[in-house]
Amino acid sequence: MFDKLKQIKQLKALQDSLKSEMVESENRGVKVVVNGNMQVESVKLNNDLSLSEQEKIVKDCINDAFKQVQMLVAQKMTKMQ
Repeated sequence: MFDKLKQIKQLKALQDSLKSEMVESENRGVKVVVNGNMQVESVKLNNDLSLSEQEKIVKDCINDAFKQVQMLVAQKMTKMQ
């Protein structure tokens, strides 16, 4: 039972530490910043690009940032064990 409580405390600490983590992905002047809870914090567009180019790049940047957060979570979880 105490092991479960310890795990819950560790997971809560991990969750709290991820709130302050930020990752960013940038491509051709378009930049997306995502926090450790996988919430988009900011998006910066490049007005020199067409709308369709910006849409594709924003999607790609968000997906890349989410992958970075997933890797960050995985690294932190392996350190917990």
